[in-house]
Amino acid sequence: MKTIDIKGNKETIIERSDYPPEKVKELLAREVTVILGYGPQGRGQGLNMRDQGYDVTIGLRKGRSYDRALEDGWEEGKNLVGMEEAAAKGTIIQYLISDAGQISNWPMVKSHLNEGDALYFSHGFGIVFKEQTNIVPQENVDVILVAPKGSGLSLRRLFEKGQGINSSFAVHQDHSGRARERCLATAFAIGSAHVFETTFAHEVYSDLTGERSVLMGLIEGAFRAQFSVLRANGHSASEAFNETVEEALQSLYPLINEKGMDWMYANCSATAQRGALDWAPRFEAVLKPVIEEIYQRVREGKETQIAIDSNSKEDYRDQLERELKEIDESELWTAGRALRPLRPGG
Repeated sequence: MKTIDIKGNKETIIERSDYPPEKVKELLAREVTVILGYGPQGRGQGLNMRDQGYDVTIGLRKGRSYDRALEDGWEEGKNLVGMEEAAAKGTIIQYLISDAGQISNWPMVKSHLNEGDALYFSHGFGIVFKEQTNIVPQENVDVILVAPKGSGLSLRRLFEKGQGINSSFAVHQDHSGRARERCLATAFAIGSAHVFETTFAHEVYSDLTGERSVLMGLIEGAFRAQFSVLRANGHSASEAFNETVEEALQSLYPLINEKGMDWMYANCSATAQRGALDWAPRFEAVLKPVIEEIYQRVREGKETQIAIDSNSKEDYRDQLERELKEIDESELWTAGRALRPLRPGG
């Protein structure tokens, strides 16, 4: 456990060494852990736990995810069972299906929660926006959260490299008196490197804001804007892609990841430094009101309602595939497909 001081604000970080495997296995020994869902988080968390020898069962309906679980070595009737059968036997139920799926399956899951069970989330959506989701657990269960700060794919890849991903954790309801220990034990069982405490509300507000901003929406918009300006001014697609995406991801962003923004600046040319320092305030002034608008829409539940309404439509999957195909077939990412194989080792 480590206390860090960030400009006078102290925070406690819980490290993997605080919860070594033997301690985690002892804490989880009397638990029956089941994971409902096999999307990116369900798959990543489940495989990481299984590979370390934890007793975990996947609960799924027959279909594409079920077939993938079989391909990954889960055994039908043993550690791969139907969703309702899994929910009935779990003492820690990791509820990792989609937000829309959580809403539709909630009556079934709630009916199988027994006194002292733990209901585990990796996103605060269902609990925080209970007026829209109707997900309200009974008072005699623990309600906990572990939210890896990255996709389930990243969680899995880093685990396979012997590394880990940072996660937040929260206890919303502690009936058993052991909710915090159950939460932290599971956090390290799934492959977290270190964890920091939050609340369900803070997790979902920050997560939904980030996804719409610097994590996904903003970065795609910035890539598209710069690429289109360069192309409109006569630059080739390969030059526009390299200056927009390739240099960012392969050269500059790794420097930020390694030691911070100032270190990236220090390792660029004087011309690049000056341009970045002069223009960063302009971008901040333009973007801050947009991100503030996003944050307030998230808090008010407006973005939640859009997600619920969209994901509940019968043709949602078809519509999503059309939107993703449009991105995939854009000139920007067509250039990316052509150029990525030319990287050394690509």
